Amino acid sequence: MDHSRAPVLEALHAYHTTGQTPFTPPGHKQGRGADPRVRSVLGDAVFRSDVLAISGLDDRSSSGGVLRRAEALMADAVGAQHTFFSTCGSSLSVKAAMLAVAGPHEKLLVGRDVHKSVVSGLVLAGIRPVWVDPRWDRDRHLAHPPAAAAFRAAFDEHPDARGALVTTPTPYGTCSDLGAIARVCHERGRPLIVDEAWGAHLPFHPRLPTWAMDAGADVCVTSVHKMGSGLEQGSVFHLQGDLIAPEVLRSRADLLGTTSPSVLVYAALDGWRRQMVEYGRALYDDALALAESVRSAIEAIDGMHVHGRSDFCGPGRSNDLDPLQIMIDVSALGTTGYRVNDWAREHHRVNLHTADHRRINAQLTHADDHRTAEALLGALGDVSDHAAELRTAPGIEVPSPPGLRLEQATLPRDAYFGPVEHVPWRRAAGRICAEVLTPYPPGIPAALPGEVLGREVMEYLRSGVDAGMVVPDAADPEVKSVRVVRGD
Repeated sequence: MDHSRAPVLEALHAYHTTGQTPFTPPGHKQGRGADPRVRSVLGDAVFRSDVLAISGLDDRSSSGGVLRRAEALMADAVGAQHTFFSTCGSSLSVKAAMLAVAGPHEKLLVGRDVHKSVVSGLVLAGIRPVWVDPRWDRDRHLAHPPAAAAFRAAFDEHPDARGALVTTPTPYGTCSDLGAIARVCHERGRPLIVDEAWGAHLPFHPRLPTWAMDAGADVCVTSVHKMGSGLEQGSVFHLQGDLIAPEVLRSRADLLGTTSPSVLVYAALDGWRRQMVEYGRALYDDALALAESVRSAIEAIDGMHVHGRSDFCGPGRSNDLDPLQIMIDVSALGTTGYRVNDWAREHHRVNLHTADHRRINAQLTHADDHRTAEALLGALGDVSDHAAELRTAPGIEVPSPPGLRLEQATLPRDAYFGPVEHVPWRRAAGRICAEVLTPYPPGIPAALPGEVLGREVMEYLRSGVDAGMVVPDAADPEVKSVRVVRGD
């Protein structure tokens, strides 16, 4: 295939040069109707390229095959058999993959360290989750992806499970042994879904962790907007093998997706694939070298420790580590990741990503350079210098690994849609949760619908909010009350 081509971008260019006059949505008519105050912020180019996909970018019958050709090029670039674009983010893509594997009341093996979007899929589909425990690092209070042996044991106990779903890399950059998990699934003729939202870059450099298709996964969901050059909500999902029919996967995505996809998002996905095929190796040579130097520089800052392979990889931990996810333990400063995150933004206009009770995360991509690295290092050095001012953060009651593992008493769907009531958080232990309680980011639920709430989890969430944790999807974001199943 000719990867110098970009079908979506070329069709968009043709739309402009041929002088098309739209009597279709969007109603701003290429920005002519947009408020000048809006255009001054967003720019005219955004509106000019915001056109319909059908009867716009392509004709009413899609005879130009614009999207089909772009998806085929993406599949070829990464070695998949089929690729599908999504303008609704990987939150939709992973739901579509789940629905292609399991239906209402059918079982799906799921790593318990999943993103909240997977829980939403369980609720919508009525799938019965069989939770597979992550590997817990008791010293660092951190979950690594489940081991292949844990999936094997779960299949042995639930041979009727329709397939398995694992998240890798995690938001902490840790990776599972996908090849081993895929073999466990395929020995039983079951498909493996990989939520690889943080792994868009993995196919494009040999020093990065093995990506899902190379490891034998059946479906891989990737957020190109996270580690690639896509716009927000730009996602792709890839398919290979014969355990899931491509028309079934496409149908499930169509069931959930929008009928008004963003051409802007499509165009960015198309352009990113071309960029990676032509320049990805060189871009990630530079990014990996920069990450190595940044890691060394942060490690030299007083009170900060950068987690590396010696911390995260090995027996009982993860199988691999993405070096571009720079996880920094700040507990020696006597404060929380939440306080450090807020200080960096307030005083240096540096926005960090994941923050928890003891860590912060700086996510590097191919877009970073020595200028952005210096901004990061300057902010972190200042944090260290002002550590005494950050030590007023309240303590967080972090649960033990057994305290984090809650019993799944009912289907997530039944608890979510059933009769509910709100109870004070101190009286919630022993009740069945009817909502998703998710510290965000990274977005891994501490409790989800159908689980029996425990005292340790409630104390963790309540003390966490007081210390700066954000739980945005809770009915009560301060977690002073909790939504539970009525009369359980």
